[in-house]
Amino acid sequence: MKKYTHILFDLDHTLWDFEKNAEETLYALFDQFALGEHGKFDCNSFYRKYRFINTRLWDLYNKGKITQEELRHQRFQKTLLGLGLQQHQIPAGLPDAYTTLCPTKTAVFPYTHEVLAYLQPRYGLHIITNGFKEIQYVKMNSSQLHPYFKEIVTSECCGYKKPDKRIFEHALQRINVTPDECLMVGDNLECDIEGAKAAGIDQVFFNPENRRHRSKPTYEIRCLSELKQIL
Repeated sequence: MKKYTHILFDLDHTLWDFEKNAEETLYALFDQFALGEHGKFDCNSFYRKYRFINTRLWDLYNKGKITQEELRHQRFQKTLLGLGLQQHQIPAGLPDAYTTLCPTKTAVFPYTHEVLAYLQPRYGLHIITNGFKEIQYVKMNSSQLHPYFKEIVTSECCGYKKPDKRIFEHALQRINVTPDECLMVGDNLECDIEGAKAAGIDQVFFNPENRRHRSKPTYEIRCLSELKQIL
C-alpha cells in the first residue's frame, strides 16, 4: 500500500450530510413563507421537487453552463413554477433565506468526527470543494469540522471546478506535495473520482447507497469508518 501523507476530502455528500440538512431547511422555509397557502402541494412534494431540480442545476454548474447566481435563484424558480405557482407567488426572499439557514445545519455522516479525529494526527487533512466559499466555511464551523483541516480549496478561490484537474493541481501546490502522496475521498464519480484520477491522485469512492457504476476507483467504501482499514 502506498504511503499517503495527505488526505483530500470533498465536503457536501461526503462529510456534511447535504440531503439531511437541506431537507430540514426546506421544511422550515415551507412554513416560514407559507408556501402551502399558494399551491396544492405539501412540504414533502416541495422537498422532492427541489431535490430533483437542484441536482440537475448543480450538474450544469459543475460543467460551467450556468453561474453561481443562476444556480441559487433558478432552483427555487423552477421548483415552485413546476409545482404550479405563478411567478408573482414566488417569495423574493426565499433563495437568500435558504443560503442563510442551510449552512448552519449540523448533520454529518455517521463516524465523520471519529474518523477525522483518528486521521488528523497521522495525515494532513484538506477540503477540496465546488461549493461556494462563504457558505462552505459556515457549514464547517457550524458542524465543528473546521478544526480538522489545514487547507480549504474552493473552486471560487482557484478559478477551476472539479473535475477539472487544475483544481487538484492547485491544491497540491498549496499543500506542497506530489500526487502520489495524496488520497482523495468523495462521493461524486465524475467530480471527485475521475477528477482526482486525471491529476494522478488515488481515490476513495464514498458510496453509502451502494450505487452501481462502471468506474474503477482505487478504493470504495460505504461507510466512513472503513477509511480506518485503508489508512
